[in-house]
Amino acid sequence: MQTLYHRNMVDILAQSVSNHPVTAVLGPRQCGKSTLVHQTLKDRDDLLFLDLELPSDLRRLEEPELFLGERADQLVCIDEIQRLPSLFPLMRALVDQDRRPGRFLLLGSASQDLIRKGKETLAGRIHYLELTPFLLEEVYLETPGPALFKKLWWRGGFPLAYLARSDSLCREWVDDFIQTFMSRDIPELGFSISANRLFRFWRMISHYHGQLLNASKIGQSLGWSHSTVFKYIDLLEQTFMIRVLPPLELNLKKRLVKAPKFYIRDTGILHALQEIHSYDDLFAHPLFGASWEGLCIEQITQKLPRWRASFYRTSSGEEIDLILEQGQRRIGFECKASLSPKLSKGFNATKESLNLEQVWVVCPMVEGGYTLRPNVRVIGLIELLSELETTFP
Repeated sequence: MQTLYHRNMVDILAQSVSNHPVTAVLGPRQCGKSTLVHQTLKDRDDLLFLDLELPSDLRRLEEPELFLGERADQLVCIDEIQRLPSLFPLMRALVDQDRRPGRFLLLGSASQDLIRKGKETLAGRIHYLELTPFLLEEVYLETPGPALFKKLWWRGGFPLAYLARSDSLCREWVDDFIQTFMSRDIPELGFSISANRLFRFWRMISHYHGQLLNASKIGQSLGWSHSTVFKYIDLLEQTFMIRVLPPLELNLKKRLVKAPKFYIRDTGILHALQEIHSYDDLFAHPLFGASWEGLCIEQITQKLPRWRASFYRTSSGEEIDLILEQGQRRIGFECKASLSPKLSKGFNATKESLNLEQVWVVCPMVEGGYTLRPNVRVIGLIELLSELETTFP
């Protein structure tokens, strides 16, 4: 697993370590952060790797000022940094004494505590990177083909799930991941929440995957207040389990939907929460189209991370699934789980009113795409990702 796939983040991480005193790689557990470090920095003799889940490494930091001060000439990588947030002020002092690049590399599951303390104490010294589970193009380059494409969609991108020897072993791993996340990871991040209560919530919102976030409706289903729903949504978003997609903010003479949409970020977790037992079962499930939409949005937004992501919907039903903006540029994406997609009657007017320079209709196809209308192209996801890399380097 550690040598099969070249992660897109390898070059980005190497550049960040070369340019910044402190680099932090954040992402969900088991997404490959430690493997990424060893893959990127395997030739560096000065790398010191500390895993704070190991009691032996924790003991080495019982006197952190002495221990880290004597290793000023090394790149110190600290995994699971959220376990020891008291290190942030010390790292700030050490960096201020010597601001050369590559002093510290921090790995951790995202948490409110980690993000808040890191920004307060290391502002101007730290560069944040986000690592996701496997992306489609990362695995597709090694073994291209429709079977690979279906495999990532069905299993999701967590390395141990994707690389499992069978679908049943994949599902066992995902189920164990969900249980461990709720019973161990969440308490370790400082949240005192019942695992059963969180699972009930997580499974409930999976039914609304790809829909507008209606906290009152979800709260009524669970017997909770809307403020409790928002609290749990924020928790799952901070830990990279869900993506909250805001509505487009634009001054148009139309009533725009103001509620955000949300997605379970990993399709393997979505399918496990919904108890979809096979790829064939997915075709008959009501979430089939929403599952495809979530997969596309995750892959596209990771491909263009510096573009601001949103969606467009009016009260009359006009909609674009994903809008990306950068400066004065605006492009759109429609996600259709069909090989013969059809656009709405008002699509052209919507495209013109939003001033979209290009719209892609993304389908689960592997053959070459085609032009449907001027500046509107029907395309497969792999071809789209390649086209985005060429068009928006």
